[in-house]
Amino acid sequence: MNCIIVDDEPLARQGMQELIEEVSDIKIVGMFSNAPAALAFLKDNKTDLVFLDIQMPKVTGLEFAEQIPAQTLIIFTTAYSQYALKSYELDAVDYLLKPIEKDRLEKAINKAVLYKKLLSDETEKSVVEKAGNEFLVIKADRRYYKINFEDILFIEGLKDYVVLYTKIQKLITAMNLKTIQQKLPVLNFMRVSKSYIVNLAVVDSFDSHNLYIAEHEISLGEVYKNEFVQRYLNE
Repeated sequence: MNCIIVDDEPLARQGMQELIEEVSDIKIVGMFSNAPAALAFLKDNKTDLVFLDIQMPKVTGLEFAEQIPAQTLIIFTTAYSQYALKSYELDAVDYLLKPIEKDRLEKAINKAVLYKKLLSDETEKSVVEKAGNEFLVIKADRRYYKINFEDILFIEGLKDYVVLYTKIQKLITAMNLKTIQQKLPVLNFMRVSKSYIVNLAVVDSFDSHNLYIAEHEISLGEVYKNEFVQRYLNE
């Protein structure tokens, strides 16, 4: 898996390079101080992942993200938390606040590696065949699987797919988040951001920006926060 770093600050680029090399073996194939130069590179060079600053001259990271090829994943790196919601609207893999912590970067990279594998042509995509009162029937690799709603931890939207995280496996399905939400029991599941639906019964804890299910950290959108807190505390 290869990546590029786009940041207008030379020290930030160098620091990101050193952090990436410390926590991962993904290959850095380019570093750029502005979006136009990075875009020119992407046109002629296959790139799996972009580490992208937001506040940059000429073209902002958010504007640049809209021009990045759909198959290229994005991790935003910025000192400004107010852009988080917009970043998820652009299907970013993650949103890292500077100064970036090593373990947080490692989690983001592992997430990107997983997404790359799930979205690859070699990965078998599942199909939701039926939704009952207590379960979904999913077809994957010429087999049918019964997935009980109580076994689903959360569902993540990923470009044109959703990833169902259950207690024992991950399944990727060609369906958007809104469509699969309509197949879930309203009392048990809730949309908590543009990219996530969670099973309220398995949420362990939450803070101002995230909620936690086992080892998973899930972003909590501002527009969903009040309803989530009310429903979670009244469960």
